Amino acid sequence: MTDGMPEMTSLKRTALYKSLGNPLRRRILEYLGRHGEANSTVLARELGESSGTTSYHLRKLAEQRLIEEIPEKSGGRERWWRSLPFSHTTPDPATMTPAEYAAAAQLAHLKIEFDTALYRRAHQEYRGPGGWAQIQRHGTWMTREELLEFMQEYHALLARYGHPREQAPDEARPVLMRFYALPEPVGEWNGEPTGP
Repeated sequence: MTDGMPEMTSLKRTALYKSLGNPLRRRILEYLGRHGEANSTVLARELGESSGTTSYHLRKLAEQRLIEEIPEKSGGRERWWRSLPFSHTTPDPATMTPAEYAAAAQLAHLKIEFDTALYRRAHQEYRGPGGWAQIQRHGTWMTREELLEFMQEYHALLARYGHPREQAPDEARPVLMRFYALPEPVGEWNGEPTGP
């Protein structure tokens, strides 16, 4: 289910995962996230592609409501685009069709590569507890209900302290954050499999 959005069908999720796994579309989304807006000509110049190619991918991203046209800046054949707020939680893999699962697995593989590089960079740029790069690792005991409640509070904290690009204070920078939680692999806990 998409967070705060209508539930997507398996077919739409498959298309979304394939789109997010497309290297050029990822670069377009990253550029728009960093710079706020662009047209196909700007993106072609910045990303080393033809404007026809970037225009095609912009339209595909718009179809999936990942970006939208900026009407007040667009005119004639020149269309300007901005990214839209987006949040998605991948469903239980057991509920996915084979095509959806394959697309989600491919996207997850790309994310793991990116996140591994990000983790290394965080360690390289760490300058102590008062710096921009922050690294935390913790372990504790929780029930599943407590973990899910923790996740809700984590999302609430992101909403409380984060800003949309257009409302961010002047000193704000884009910050990449990653979070994952999983139980220790004890084989089985109270009759429930928890790992190998």
